[in-house]
Amino acid sequence: MTSTDKDFRFMATNDLMLELQKDSIKLDEDSERKVVTMLLRLLEDKNGEVQNLAVKCLAPLVGKVKEPQVETMVDTLCSNMMSNKEQLRDISSMGLKTVIAELPLSTTGVNLTTCVCKKITSLLIGAMGKQEDVSVQLEALDILSDMLGRLSGVLVSFHASLLTSLLPQLTSPRMAVRKRSILALGHLVPCCSPALFSQLTTHLMTELAKAPPTSMSRTYIQCLATVSRQGGHRVGEHLEKLIPMVVKLTSVEDDELREYCFQAFEAFMRRCPKEMSPHISTVTELCLKFMTYDPNYNYHDEEEDSMDVDEDFGEESDEEYSDDDDMSWKVRRSSVKCLEALVHTRRDLLLSFYSSLCPALLARFKERDENVRADVFSAFSTLLKQTRASSSQVGLMEQRGSREEEPTVALLKKQVPVIVKALHKQLKDKSVKSRQGCFCVLTQLAQTVPGALEEHIPTLIPGLVFSLRDKSTSSTMRIDSLSFFHILLLSHPPQAFQPHLQVLLPPVVACVEDSFYKITSEALLVTQQLVKVMRPLDQTSSVAFDPKPFINQVFSSTMNRLKATDIDQEVKERAISCMGQIVCHLGDHLGAELKAVLSIFLERLKNEITRLTTVRTITLITASPLKIDLSPVWPEALSILGSFLRKKQRTLKLGTLTCLTALFTHQASNMKPALLESVLSEIPPVVDESDMHVSQLSINLLTCVAKACPSSLAKISSSVLAGVFKLVHSPLLQGGALVAILDFLQALVLSKASHLGYGQLLKALMEPFNSPECLADIHRQSYHSVARCVATLCAVCPKETPGTISSLKQQVNSQSCPESARVLALLCLGEVGRSSSLGGCKEAQAVILEAFSSSSEEIKTAASRALGSMAVGSLEDYLPFILKEIASQPKRQYLLLHSLKEVISACPASSLSPHLESIWALLIQNALCAEEGTRNLVAECLGKLTLVNPDQLLPRLQQQLKEGSALARVTVVTAVKFTIVDHPAPIDALLKNCISDFLSTLKDEDMNVRRVALIMFNSAAHNKPSLIRGLLPKVLPNLYQETQIRKDLIREVEMGPFKHTVDDGLDVRKAAFECMYTLLDSCLEGLDVLHFLDHVEEGLKDHYDIRMLTFLMLARLATLCPAAVLQRLDRLVEPLRATCTTKVKAGSVKQEFEKQEELRRSAMRAVAALLAVPEVERSPSMAEFASQIHTNADMASIYHSVQGGDAAGLGPAESMDMG
Repeated sequence: MTSTDKDFRFMATNDLMLELQKDSIKLDEDSERKVVTMLLRLLEDKNGEVQNLAVKCLAPLVGKVKEPQVETMVDTLCSNMMSNKEQLRDISSMGLKTVIAELPLSTTGVNLTTCVCKKITSLLIGAMGKQEDVSVQLEALDILSDMLGRLSGVLVSFHASLLTSLLPQLTSPRMAVRKRSILALGHLVPCCSPALFSQLTTHLMTELAKAPPTSMSRTYIQCLATVSRQGGHRVGEHLEKLIPMVVKLTSVEDDELREYCFQAFEAFMRRCPKEMSPHISTVTELCLKFMTYDPNYNYHDEEEDSMDVDEDFGEESDEEYSDDDDMSWKVRRSSVKCLEALVHTRRDLLLSFYSSLCPALLARFKERDENVRADVFSAFSTLLKQTRASSSQVGLMEQRGSREEEPTVALLKKQVPVIVKALHKQLKDKSVKSRQGCFCVLTQLAQTVPGALEEHIPTLIPGLVFSLRDKSTSSTMRIDSLSFFHILLLSHPPQAFQPHLQVLLPPVVACVEDSFYKITSEALLVTQQLVKVMRPLDQTSSVAFDPKPFINQVFSSTMNRLKATDIDQEVKERAISCMGQIVCHLGDHLGAELKAVLSIFLERLKNEITRLTTVRTITLITASPLKIDLSPVWPEALSILGSFLRKKQRTLKLGTLTCLTALFTHQASNMKPALLESVLSEIPPVVDESDMHVSQLSINLLTCVAKACPSSLAKISSSVLAGVFKLVHSPLLQGGALVAILDFLQALVLSKASHLGYGQLLKALMEPFNSPECLADIHRQSYHSVARCVATLCAVCPKETPGTISSLKQQVNSQSCPESARVLALLCLGEVGRSSSLGGCKEAQAVILEAFSSSSEEIKTAASRALGSMAVGSLEDYLPFILKEIASQPKRQYLLLHSLKEVISACPASSLSPHLESIWALLIQNALCAEEGTRNLVAECLGKLTLVNPDQLLPRLQQQLKEGSALARVTVVTAVKFTIVDHPAPIDALLKNCISDFLSTLKDEDMNVRRVALIMFNSAAHNKPSLIRGLLPKVLPNLYQETQIRKDLIREVEMGPFKHTVDDGLDVRKAAFECMYTLLDSCLEGLDVLHFLDHVEEGLKDHYDIRMLTFLMLARLATLCPAAVLQRLDRLVEPLRATCTTKVKAGSVKQEFEKQEELRRSAMRAVAALLAVPEVERSPSMAEFASQIHTNADMASIYHSVQGGDAAGLGPAESMDMG
């Protein structure tokens, strides 16, 4: 390194750098000193390359040497930075930036970092004062920005002196110094104290109030915008004074100043949307005024000439007015961006935007500057995105056919012709940026209002074809055009495109043959949709479209891609899918080519990369109504498909089972039994409860085989049935899988394929319930599953049914039978009675009544369920009996109400109508029952009965609410909860009109009424948010009221020598917080999130159950509303810290330790979610807490475990480990 030869010095320095980058290197004290001294000397080397390498060595060296050596490096670099030699100054500046970037953030290295930063900061503050040397000032500001950006938390003690040093730089005569000072202030703002932030903001406002020269006003406004962007919500409290100042400055005739004013408005909008509410109209008015500000250009001339422009629009754009000194475009662009920020942050004002902003933005589509025009398109696209988000949220739970169209969507539909008229010329503009903006707007429009562009398709096609054929511009343009075309095809009917296929197809085919894989891939997606356009299989039009002229070009281009093996995987997969669509829709026109296509599919089926796509394609072709003949490839394809069932890849298994089901449904008659058997032998192992979905599809496949080819099933029936019976007895069986088993058993008995007849199947199903050894493994759910299976068998073998019913009755009455067998027999009687008559109803009623007298609760519950099921099957025989017994047998009332509930839930409205009045009268009679369980059952029955005839019964519930006692109100409100179902229902419109009456019980004087009102509100928010969205402003204050701890409801109870505190208001508070959690998912846009967070903050200090809920809410809010959470972060950290650091008193019971541990884990999950929020590092209190977590082994361990044990999960906290 001391050689006179620059090459030797270079090589030696390079070798040192490579050594320093190794983890294994360890330096003793003497070696450290020598290496540091040598590198610092090399920074002054005459050769630039050696200097640069020496700077690169500093980065790994910082982590390898001890504190004194790092300090030596910093001292030397700082003194060199003040040197008169420009080259040495530059290289030292680079060195300092390198050292700062490598200073450790971990707690172990925080002392070194603090010490070094303090040293650098002192020198930089001195350097900034050197007015005579601007380059030193600029370097100092640059380094300071880097340091504040990464280590602001360490420099807290210097924040005040830094602010004092930076503020005078804003008045520097040099623009570069002012700009870098603003940048440094921006980095200082996030971590500075509220007092310093106020000092900075007040200083800027004071200076602005003095009406400084325009150049200085520009600097202060620019600084305000930066401070707002970086400081976020904190600028909100100063907006009342700030906004009038900025508004006043927009009237100054200076384009740059106006641009900065609108940038400041944009920052205020994005960071403080709530605080900006009073000023929105003022700012909007200014934006609308200045977005048309173009003093040097007359748009009226263009409008007059527009009649002649249509086709030559792109050619004329070169002759547009141009003036290098014209800065007005910056004003227009910043005002448009400000409007976009407004639309983005205030979805609640969407409806008003359609009257105020939408026409103005549409009028600016003619903007002459392409950069501004691109921003106009972007703002309009944001408006469309917000409309789509709003309409999809409102429509989530509502019926498509019956719900009214969203007002915003209705207004947008009226604007569609204007939008198309404004855009269609620009689709042929030479400017790529403009065309991309057009396609972005049109794509959003097609997705927001599907079908809206149907009548405008002829207008749009020339522009679309122009972009598809335009090879002179970048490939991105054609990809965007294809992407838009794909969405257009998906959202509009085929008939709209059929007349234009001759024009549309050639450019798309040319794109399929393009050399760039992304273009080919997008074009193949479009081709798939075009094939559906050529011949829709669900053709409803009376005039059939002839696809023959187009088949050849589509087929040949796709076939070329399908044959190719040396292409991108995405293209391979899409070529397979596209050819699948061609065969599915046009297979009868392919003739001899079909065989070649099928043989390629067979090859692709053998390839691990393309097999899944091929399986899905074969499924599609098999189900085609054209009945494509696949017999040439069957023998080989079936053996390959069978082997896929042995693979571990779940998606492949599912796809294969779906494919085989389609094959056996549509093509089994053409197959030889031997071919089927090779596949069927693979099925028994996959019928297993470890994957219910795979099992369900496997059983569906077996059902198809039983119907189409019963002889093939006979050979594997014993091994398959073992798996099926195991599933029937599984606690996991329900829904689709259970229905699949019922269908299979039905098909099996009808096909007579199994050696097991009706009797043997019945025995296999019921035997485990008679065996004491098996009972331990039988779950309660399996009783119901077996009962359904028995009823299915009875339904397909009506001759056997009477004997089975008789046997089941004997079993119920036999005291010698195990309880499990009697419970099952009762449930079987119920299920059989549900689908067919049981014969003598008096005898069945006697059996049930006797079971009601049993000492076993299980038998009584089963009898109740069975009676309800029998009544569903034979209402006239059993319902009067149930109603009579409810009225006359108070002791059995609870069980009989369960039976009645089953009847009301399962019977069609038409059957129940004649009995409506008698059921209603009986229920109202029992609505005041003192026993809460019975009262809840009555309420459920009332709610479900109201669904039968809402027009008649809902007003009666309203009446009961007004007239009844507190108990009656509890029952009515609970009943309303059961009328709010999670699917569209006729009652919805009626409920929407009167739910406010029921929600008024949130103000009821009785605490129990308020509790059930909250539960009902929660149900509405979860299942039908549209019912309560409009009522939120009235309801939320009552909801928040219930989250408060009421001391008058807390009492002390003496339990022997101990005193125990009981909180009677806990259940109500818990119900309120549960409502709040639900509202986050369903009605977020109706909440004032900051107000919401105030109550979450209170919940963080409440009872165990409520804290658990609020931790979940906090984690959810961190994802949904990060900006609002950041505003409240300093207040939220303390309760989280308190929970994480609290320890249970020694000697507490085990449950206390477990509860506290679960609380800490839940709190830590919330902390992890908060640490993932962008810009969280700007909170000093959060930075300190993150550091505390890392220094405390216990907390670090919990944090690590909630992150899933992944070391990478510690990233966010480590990045904040600032001491």
